[in-house]
Amino acid sequence: MTENKRFWNEYQKEIAEDHYFYERSCIRQTFFPGSEAAFLKILRTELGKDIRDEVNQHTCTGIGYHSDIVPLQTTMTIVARLFALMTEAGYKNYVPSCVTSFGVFTEICHLWEEDPSLLDKTRELLYKATKREFIVPENIAHPSDIVYKFREQLTPRMKYRLVNRYTGKPLRVVDHIGCHYAKIFPDKGVGKAEFPYVLAGMVESWGGEVIDYPERRHCCGFGFRQYIVQENRGYSVANSKKKFESMEPYEPDFIVSNCPGCTMFLDKWQYTIAEMENKTYDGHGYGIPSLTYEEMTGLLLGYDPWELGLQLHQVQVEPLLDKIGIAYDPGAKYRAADGTILPNPDKPHNLLV
Repeated sequence: MTENKRFWNEYQKEIAEDHYFYERSCIRQTFFPGSEAAFLKILRTELGKDIRDEVNQHTCTGIGYHSDIVPLQTTMTIVARLFALMTEAGYKNYVPSCVTSFGVFTEICHLWEEDPSLLDKTRELLYKATKREFIVPENIAHPSDIVYKFREQLTPRMKYRLVNRYTGKPLRVVDHIGCHYAKIFPDKGVGKAEFPYVLAGMVESWGGEVIDYPERRHCCGFGFRQYIVQENRGYSVANSKKKFESMEPYEPDFIVSNCPGCTMFLDKWQYTIAEMENKTYDGHGYGIPSLTYEEMTGLLLGYDPWELGLQLHQVQVEPLLDKIGIAYDPGAKYRAADGTILPNPDKPHNLLV
């Protein structure tokens, strides 16, 4: 083994091969519900994996915990109940949809490992409250880890590539890693905090070019305390604006993130800045599409863009779909589950749709 390969091995992580217990995200289901459905479809249909989608689950308390609203011991007990659901279902590999949940579970398990008395106390409180018991997961992996792990197996099944069909050149992609994935416990993410590769690996395997720009690792602007307190939201939009201004000269075709909050803020703050300053960052007035990694993967696999929920994005995706050559039905964009066509939303003043 060469020295470079040995060094890079230190930046890898163990990701279970199969038999996953899936925990949905509270905010992810609000922002991009199609992404979680797409992930389950990718694992079950494309990869033939066993993944449990538990109906009796609940929040991890992540936003409340990081906002100093929910006490640590309460969070530990709630996390323990989720682990109890996993245990009762006969699984050992835990897959939290949200990167904040991923960070919370990683932190709690780390605390239990460092101080077993905390684990004992949590077991006691959970049993008193629910009569449940649990095992600590053998493996905790974020869904983006799993898609990354099997990216080469997915490639032959893809109908499209991250290539501009008009020029034949790779699409230029900005990857954005959620802070709670790579920065709280750097060794728990693929590539750690120094060289996070979980999204870049997908993009490169599927034909795209990853843009390295000055603010690549800068926060998306969410920051719970910045956004939850209305008076602080100027900090949030200013952080996002800094990123947009930094990536603008590189003319990215789209942004891909592995955090629901990051995807949402990098999408909706573009609308906000366009309304405030009549400014967009794509040079054509449409904005830069901001996708989840499941949406990116699903599009390349040929999933319907509207079933993926891309109509919920503020920055419209049709220019990107046209660039890749993805077929779509414009008339079905706002079709409800029962087949009725919903009214078109009001158009923004300064962002083209």
